[in-house]
Amino acid sequence: MFYYEKKLQYPVRVSTCNPMLAKFLIEQYGGADGELAAALRYMNQRYTIPDKVIGLLNDIAMEEFSHLEMIATMIYKLTKDATPEQMVAAGIGDHYVNHDKALFYHNAAGVPWTASYIQAKGDPIADLYEDIAAEEKARATYQWLIDISDDPDINDGLRFLREREVVHSMRFREAVEILKDEQNQKKFF
Repeated sequence: MFYYEKKLQYPVRVSTCNPMLAKFLIEQYGGADGELAAALRYMNQRYTIPDKVIGLLNDIAMEEFSHLEMIATMIYKLTKDATPEQMVAAGIGDHYVNHDKALFYHNAAGVPWTASYIQAKGDPIADLYEDIAAEEKARATYQWLIDISDDPDINDGLRFLREREVVHSMRFREAVEILKDEQNQKKFF
């Protein structure tokens, strides 16, 4: 059961209309290492993970959905006042022609989101290492977005998201150690 509170996990502020920055943020919306792929990956993997860590995957998946909402809000605010000419100049004229200013799941290069971004091996340790890698890739992408952004308000939200990726990576590392300890215990029947 879910309870939706009509506020973002962290406030999203935008200094100015900037469709070019929105184009780059779309990577975290519909890219391979973005928030949608992460949320769906963790929701999917929780069905084959041991009970000791199932709650962790569920909790982080839900948080990733809230990050997706933050990214969507950033993109919307960066483009809502943009003219068609600004959208074309930013390199997202094709997006505008197909979707106006509506969000659509694709990466910064315009490649549509695909389920092949979701990894699930069925081996808990392998899946958790995949999750650690996904969080570290998302952290790196947030850092690169901060590096190219000149919007201090957007950067505040991006720093928050980057730090949450670090926390998720650490939590997945803890889960690996829990499962490794369980594997090494002698079993008596």
